[in-house]
Amino acid sequence: MRINAVDRSEYADFYAGYLAQVATEYTLVEELEISLHRLIHFVRDIPMDKFDYRYAEGKWTIKDILQHLLDSERVFAYRALCIARHDQTAFPGFDEDFYVANAEANRRSIQDLLTEFTALRQANLCLFKSFSQEVMQRMGTASGHPVSVRALGFMIIGHQNHHLNVFQQRYLKE
Repeated sequence: MRINAVDRSEYADFYAGYLAQVATEYTLVEELEISLHRLIHFVRDIPMDKFDYRYAEGKWTIKDILQHLLDSERVFAYRALCIARHDQTAFPGFDEDFYVANAEANRRSIQDLLTEFTALRQANLCLFKSFSQEVMQRMGTASGHPVSVRALGFMIIGHQNHHLNVFQQRYLKE
């Protein structure tokens, strides 16, 4: 299943920008795997002095953003799991700034964050591989909007791609 199979009614307007950043040539599972390697290689090429850098007062560091990617992926995958299992709970949104402020990402090493990211993505690869085509199309509610299991999977990828672009534009320009 590729991103172009996802109907606009399967996610909130807010996520359209993220889904637009997902490559059309790969399936969801392929792109989950490819994007894991893309992130690891990208982060390993960042100069060490940039990991705690903030491009402006009050902005997140690269470590904060990596932790944000971990937290967001967990939230999206949990929602996907629950919807896949016919849980009719309307899942609330989450305050990303509150999560980042309480995560203490800057005390962690980059290797620790990447190790956790790899483990989480491997678990989520197993999760999404376990879903049939029918399950991938199941709908639920998150943040007050309809959302499908497959759209949540693509949100994980698009959200990551969005932040890699932010890294390049705001953190790594010399």
